[in-house]
Amino acid sequence: MGGHTYRTTETGAPRGMRAAAARYALLPLRIFLGVTFVYAGLDKLTDDRFLAASGAGSVGELMRSVRDSSAVPWLVDVALKNPEAFGQGIAFGELAVGAGTLLGLFARLAAAGGALISLSLWLTVSWQSDPYYYGNDLAYLMAWLPLVLAGASVLSVDAVRATRRRRSR
Repeated sequence: MGGHTYRTTETGAPRGMRAAAARYALLPLRIFLGVTFVYAGLDKLTDDRFLAASGAGSVGELMRSVRDSSAVPWLVDVALKNPEAFGQGIAFGELAVGAGTLLGLFARLAAAGGALISLSLWLTVSWQSDPYYYGNDLAYLMAWLPLVLAGASVLSVDAVRATRRRRSR
């Protein structure tokens, strides 16, 4: 049998494979959330109806429709003071969060931004979902939390910067 021996974990998997799987475990989540948030931001910025203060499909109309069922109506009131600016802020926020997540650039900060956007959307737009798990913003909020805690340890600008810092010491 060739005389080769491989060290394995208690599950029988080679140690190197298990370590690699652990290192790369959050990468699919990072890619999914990054692509989704970049797409969501671009979709909003390229939709003239969404960025309007009123009318079908507008952010203003959306905010008015959820105002009374929101957990935080005061936040909806803030958005309604200038719906166009609020819509642009959400869109550019989603773009920045998505790009930072995909690149792994200030990944924890980007993930915290994604969690904050998802939390605000859950408390406003998705709050009336009954049962609560029909609203996807809560699931997005929970999906961001592992990235807030772990950051982007592989295939990221943050990892490259960390390696350079270690080498320069």
